[in-house]
Amino acid sequence: SSINILWKFRYSFGNELHAGGEGGAAGKGSEEAKGRFRPGGGSSEGGNVSFQNGGDTVLSEGSLHSGGHHHYYYDTHTNTYYLRTFGHNTMDAVPRIDHYRHTAADLGEKLIRPSLAELHDELDKVSGRRVPARPPLADGYANGEEGTPAGEAAATYTPDSKGVVKFGWIKGVLVRCMLNIWGVMLFIRLSWIVGQAGIDLYVLILLNVHFSSSFPKGLSVLVIAMATVVTTITGLSTSAIATNGFVRGGKATFVNLSKYFDFLDCTNLSLTLECAFANSENGTLMIDEMNDIRIIGAITVVILLGISVAGMEWEAKAQIVLLVILIVAIGDFVIGTFIPLDSKKPKGFFGYKAEIFAENFGPDFRNEETFFSVFAIFFPAATGILAGANISGDLADPQSAIPKGTLLAILITTLVYIGIAVSVGSCVVRDATGNVNSTFITELTNCTTAACKLNYDFSSCQTECHYGLMNNFQVMSMVSGFAPLISAGIFSATLSSALASLVSAPKIFQALCKDNIYPGFLMFAKGYGKNNEPLRGYLLTFLIALGFILIAELNVIAPIISNFFLASYALINFSVFHASLAKSPGWRPAFKYYNMWISLVGAILCCIVMFVINWWAALLTYVIVLGLYIYVTYKKPDVNWGSSTQALTYLNALQHSIRLSGVEDHVKNFRPQCLIMTGAPNSRPALLHLVHAFTKNVGLMICGHVHMGPRRQAVKELSTDLAKYQRWLIKNKMKAFYAPVHAEDLRDGGQYLMQAAGLGRMRPNTLVVGFKKNWRQADMRDITVLLSNGEEEGKGGSKRTSSPLNLADQRLLDASTQFQKKQGKSNIDVWWLFDDGGLTLLIPYLLTTKKKWKDCKIRVFIGGKINRIDHDRRAMATLLSKFRIDFSDIMVLGDINTKPKKENIAAFEEMIEPFRLHEEDKEQEAADKMKEDEPWRITDNELELYKTKTYRQIRLNELLKEHSSTANIIVMSLPVARKGAVSSALYMAWLEALSKDLPPILLVRGNHQSVLTFYS
Repeated sequence: SSINILWKFRYSFGNELHAGGEGGAAGKGSEEAKGRFRPGGGSSEGGNVSFQNGGDTVLSEGSLHSGGHHHYYYDTHTNTYYLRTFGHNTMDAVPRIDHYRHTAADLGEKLIRPSLAELHDELDKVSGRRVPARPPLADGYANGEEGTPAGEAAATYTPDSKGVVKFGWIKGVLVRCMLNIWGVMLFIRLSWIVGQAGIDLYVLILLNVHFSSSFPKGLSVLVIAMATVVTTITGLSTSAIATNGFVRGGKATFVNLSKYFDFLDCTNLSLTLECAFANSENGTLMIDEMNDIRIIGAITVVILLGISVAGMEWEAKAQIVLLVILIVAIGDFVIGTFIPLDSKKPKGFFGYKAEIFAENFGPDFRNEETFFSVFAIFFPAATGILAGANISGDLADPQSAIPKGTLLAILITTLVYIGIAVSVGSCVVRDATGNVNSTFITELTNCTTAACKLNYDFSSCQTECHYGLMNNFQVMSMVSGFAPLISAGIFSATLSSALASLVSAPKIFQALCKDNIYPGFLMFAKGYGKNNEPLRGYLLTFLIALGFILIAELNVIAPIISNFFLASYALINFSVFHASLAKSPGWRPAFKYYNMWISLVGAILCCIVMFVINWWAALLTYVIVLGLYIYVTYKKPDVNWGSSTQALTYLNALQHSIRLSGVEDHVKNFRPQCLIMTGAPNSRPALLHLVHAFTKNVGLMICGHVHMGPRRQAVKELSTDLAKYQRWLIKNKMKAFYAPVHAEDLRDGGQYLMQAAGLGRMRPNTLVVGFKKNWRQADMRDITVLLSNGEEEGKGGSKRTSSPLNLADQRLLDASTQFQKKQGKSNIDVWWLFDDGGLTLLIPYLLTTKKKWKDCKIRVFIGGKINRIDHDRRAMATLLSKFRIDFSDIMVLGDINTKPKKENIAAFEEMIEPFRLHEEDKEQEAADKMKEDEPWRITDNELELYKTKTYRQIRLNELLKEHSSTANIIVMSLPVARKGAVSSALYMAWLEALSKDLPPILLVRGNHQSVLTFYS
């Protein structure tokens, strides 16, 4: 067939490649490892093999395996395939699973489809244009898998698939969950719970049915149900999460939030204490009860550690043996219920009797026990449903195995719990003396108890008895056909739960460490052997478990264990609700039998049950959860799981942005939203930090970067810089966005940014431009472009520069960091010369609300007449008080229009001399031609026309030096020049003269619309 021919063709080509590539492999090993085969070149980069057929390069899947490393290569399915499918040769790739694999996937190689640039490059070969090969991990960043510590850590270990142990859904999930759920509670405390709660109420607790505070007579099999609803809802949520994509090997943390608590599974090993206690009940003490617990527990945990270190295969075999013993023990009990021996009747066992069932059907709480206290004792028996999910990396098909195994385990164990509860409640009375003489010789007719109806007198039990459901924890051993099998079942249940905890906790902790969320634990990420066994984690878990065993206080440990389990369940359920609420397109579980609202109910129920079990343990758990959450939120680890929080954040931002777009702007809600022309953000640190100081948590800040030059190269730089500089802003705690754009020149780029940057109401309303210090040496055409469009400009002399920082220049280094420091008790001088709507006053006020500037005082300078200074000061003070803006002083300048000093006028004329046209010294035609070619030149007529304005700028500089030379920053009204009337050179000279030899100065001009109001 054609398919057979295709695969044979590929196989033979793969052999050719191996044969021909060996000679060049040594010299180009790294290139061969990448597996990058460029189409159209006629040769591979990884070997000395040529294969060209109509522009398509063909590579077999098996041709690049080398020592277990992952490779990235193209596979165009051969020309034959494309020719028959599309009728012509093409290097475009058809959809296939290998294009969507992660780089650390164990199930197959990752193929990289040709990029659009490479497709265009192939089509443009005739013109000689080539596109450099993109990095093999380029598309990995989008998935949050590569380029992050999590992705790199996951890729560092690549096991050889040969010999790796993978489990199916029965051995890997069903068996483990059943063994974890069937704990010692089944054999020791279940009969006592039935005695206290009755058969009907016991089932309620198991199924979690709602009930009132006054229990009708005849409620009992209801205790198990309360726990079952919690575990079933959690099982459904776990199944939804597990089937929402492939669970990568070694990553047992597909439920991200729960992994913090599963590490404390190791405390579950302390259930061996219950074994020791059960033995001590039989009177087989070695030393004393407390030390027997320590000895038996320590020996047991050492044995379990040996099994775990031996590997998952041995652990799985041990689990099978323990399950067999457990099933035999349960069967032994069931058989025993049908064999009511006369010797057991004094101890309360009579076989299946309707009288006993009726008597035990309702609750009979004693010794201050309540429904909730009984439930708290029983619930730990229902935990363990995550035993299979915790080793998801060791499952052959986690998506299929986890839902089937977990839910079936919950069903089977629930039925067994209910069956045993009904059986023991139908066979054994609540109280018995154990005395063979407690029988009636004659049959009584006025009996009120089941024992009386069966000719036994246990009335003396009103004081004290040692047998019956309420008094004897060894009821199952007494009822069973062969009591030693029940003891074996107790050991089996204990060891299986402890073994599962000892295996799963280190694996989850290993996955947590690979994510590098807590850098101090990175050493535990290392795995050993073909199964990547976390040996260091095994040892750590062993030490913690041993510590709990040596405490030997089960009553202290048990509430903590239960609450950590419930915290995990609550977070799993909430994760499903949160992911569903976020409506992320990536949330597509194959398991459909879940509901977001049921998951939310499950999460709330878990939180309630935590307090029901033990309030102080619940509070402790909440504190630990909150502490871990705050730590991760504060540290912001460089890891991306594609979490539902990210999806919901986007959804909320989108919804609020749309809602905000329908609201008209109001002066009370005005805030500066700045487009700051920084270029690369790290090249203008002082300007960036100054603007960030008054926009942080208040307004929008966008760092604009105009890329100029060849479009093809610039577009590639845009994509690279966008990710690079946005990460830089986040790393430096800048609450800003980076917006690159390509344009032919700076003016076009600035206009593009002003028109297109932002979204809805979150658009820039203020343009910030750093003053170009070396403008006199620059091309004046660029200066004209710079001045062509702007509403706010900043000037800082040597303190802000348009070129990248030179760390060798100490002055420049100090200037670049001056706005990062705390400003101390100094002044912010506001020279509010012209009413621009209040922006000149609003920005200084916003600065003083920030921590670094809060000690600075605002001083306001205004222009006025000498004979009205007091009146103008009072008027300004009244205005500022109405604006509710604090100030330390108001100074009215009555001598602004005084002629400046001659030496300052001479310095200004010397500065503008290179830019003057001097048309009077030239022929009229030559002067006109120069003015047309160089419109930025200053004409004699222009200079004379604006002489007064020129003197004002020079005079203001003199006043600034006199009054504000010690200020931390000066905020001043920006002079406005009439468009087309004032040349660029003259305007730049004004700004230079105005700000010469001063502290950092911010020149501000609003659009003359009010941004301040004194109305409420």
